[in-house]
Amino acid sequence: MPAAAEAKAIRENGAIVVTIVYDNYPYDKRLRAAWGFACVVTGVEKTILFDTGGDGGILLANMRTCGIKPDEIEAVVLSHVHADHTGGLDAFLQANSGVTVYLPKMFPERIKRQARKAGAVLVESEGPRKVCGGAWTTGVLNGGIPEQGLYLKGPHGLIVITGCAHPGIVRMVHAATTHAGQKPRAVLGGFHMAGASPDQIAAVIEGFKGLGVRRVAPCHCSGDETRRLMMQAFGQGYLPSGVGARLVFEPETGSSGNPPE
Repeated sequence: MPAAAEAKAIRENGAIVVTIVYDNYPYDKRLRAAWGFACVVTGVEKTILFDTGGDGGILLANMRTCGIKPDEIEAVVLSHVHADHTGGLDAFLQANSGVTVYLPKMFPERIKRQARKAGAVLVESEGPRKVCGGAWTTGVLNGGIPEQGLYLKGPHGLIVITGCAHPGIVRMVHAATTHAGQKPRAVLGGFHMAGASPDQIAAVIEGFKGLGVRRVAPCHCSGDETRRLMMQAFGQGYLPSGVGARLVFEPETGSSGNPPE
């Protein structure tokens, strides 16, 4: 089924699919792993590319292998300025400039000019901002590196996606839950915990569980030890991930699915 048709079917079913198209952790051997992160979200009102990885050629090739065409993307959300999350933007916009790009207001002018010159609509944000029905940015948090995440709210529950979580992964999830008014079902993306001690990892696990997180998919900069210990802590709630992983979140019973306005 073409990705556009699948996205329509997913929306009608109420499910969310997050396809990881750029990550340094391997998963699908057909795709190339490289340092950075990007994923494609389908199932909300628009198809969203969250971050663009570090290399446009790798990003577009991985998307193609996953059956995702650039012109099916309707919105691009950039988490933070680092090149392993923005490096693929130029190549992507050359393939599809008819998108709205959501980025933190404090991004350098060169990136903003790059997006405008390509023909994209630019939306700069500081606080939480609605991307489309069912999808919001978390608002920009400062932890040395200003960063925003993306959260998805609907009958599938609350899903939080982070690029690197420089401000702290628990802090970013808390920001999403505060704005959404709902406990998080799942957290995925880069957790910025490579090199973290077992005690630091345990504290994050405790923080996740205290917020109500039930499923985790640590990617990119999360670290091997973080992935191992979170697999132990969450059991079946641990989602194996890496480039090419396709994470499906089916509707949950009793969820209203109404995002805040």
